[in-house]
Amino acid sequence: MKQLIISFILLLTCTVRMMAQDTFEHMSFAAADGTKLKYRMLEPPETAKGRKFPLVIFLHGLGERGTDNEKQLTHGGQIFLNPATRDKYPAYVLFPQCPESAFWAYRNIPASYENMKAEEEMPAPFKAVKELIDQYLSYPDIDRSRVYIMGLSMGGAATYDMVARFPDIFAAAIPICGSIDPARLEGLEGVSFRIFHGDTDKTVPVECSRRAYKALKKSGCKVEYHEFPGCGHGSWNPAFTRDDFMKWLFKQKKSRKYLK
Repeated sequence: MKQLIISFILLLTCTVRMMAQDTFEHMSFAAADGTKLKYRMLEPPETAKGRKFPLVIFLHGLGERGTDNEKQLTHGGQIFLNPATRDKYPAYVLFPQCPESAFWAYRNIPASYENMKAEEEMPAPFKAVKELIDQYLSYPDIDRSRVYIMGLSMGGAATYDMVARFPDIFAAAIPICGSIDPARLEGLEGVSFRIFHGDTDKTVPVECSRRAYKALKKSGCKVEYHEFPGCGHGSWNPAFTRDDFMKWLFKQKKSRKYLK
């Protein structure tokens, strides 16, 4: 009977571990200034000593702010849980959650998308995201040449902002219906961009992505721009359903000359 109980406990432990590997784990991170950042983390389905994996950071939009550590998975979470995707593109995936009283890259919603000046100091939750990224980059099984960041709406603006501040970290960025001052997109030649936007977006004007694309192209960046006719603010939906969405992302690799 004792042996049966031990076998049952071992089986239950293994089952729980396997289930955890197939879901986003609930995590919490404490930044140096005391800021608490809740986030969800998906591990590769199988890890092995000596093997390195890409790191993906996903920044949610305004509507997914909170403290439940759940809402940030609303848009984009499922595309990483597809078992075929996980087998083909194993990676560490992080979904941090911004508190409801804050924003990612800006302290307030920009009064005008024509004049988006960068904050001199990163807002506390966004700074915590950077520290979280640094922590994962210190792990031996992270491939530093394959670090990717993406986001939508507020998270799209934050994607631009994070890359503009720390271009040496990222191999690729996917800003979806995002916005930034185009003047900040110089000197990012080591980062590949793929931009998505709907041409009838009433929340973040499509001109934001058009200007960003032109600026990146002019500066010599490797950049693609995809505009969806008749699509409003939810341009992440057609973006996520593209057959090559994951293929494009995971084939990007940062050249050695841009790594520091």
